[in-house]
Amino acid sequence: MEITEVRIKLVTDVDDRLRAFCSITFDHEFVVRDLKIIQGQRGHFVAMPSRKIMEKCPRCSAKNEIRARYCSHCGASLPQTVPVDSTGRSRMFADIAHPINSSCRERIETAVLQAFDEEKVRAQQPGYVCRYDDFEESMH
Repeated sequence: MEITEVRIKLVTDVDDRLRAFCSITFDHEFVVRDLKIIQGQRGHFVAMPSRKIMEKCPRCSAKNEIRARYCSHCGASLPQTVPVDSTGRSRMFADIAHPINSSCRERIETAVLQAFDEEKVRAQQPGYVCRYDDFEESMH
C-alpha cells in the first residue's frame, strides 16, 4: 500500500496545540480525512480521525456524551462511568481509522509530517492557496 497524496490544512490559532488537519490518499483510490497534526511535548505527532465515545441512557436509551451527568433526552441521572485504556487513562474518543502496526503508523506519520513542513513553507509564498478543501472537485 502506497501513500499517493497528502493534503494539509494549516490551523492559524497558535494558542491551540492543533496545528493542522490532514487527509491522506492510498494507492490513488482510498482517502482518509480528518487526521490531525498536534504539537506534543516531544514535537508534532499525527492523531487519527476519531469520534466521541457515547453511552446509552439506562432509562430511555438515548446516546449521551460519556461524562454527561444527565440524559439530554429524558433528563435522567446517568451513571458516572468513564472507560479506561490499557494504561489506565480515561478514554473520551475512539479512532475511526488507524494503522494496526507500528511500521504503518511510522510511514503515515513520516509522510504527513513531511507534507506539513512543506505546506508551512508554501503558506509563506505570495498567492498561497490551500489544496485541502478541493477534494470534491478533484473527484469528478
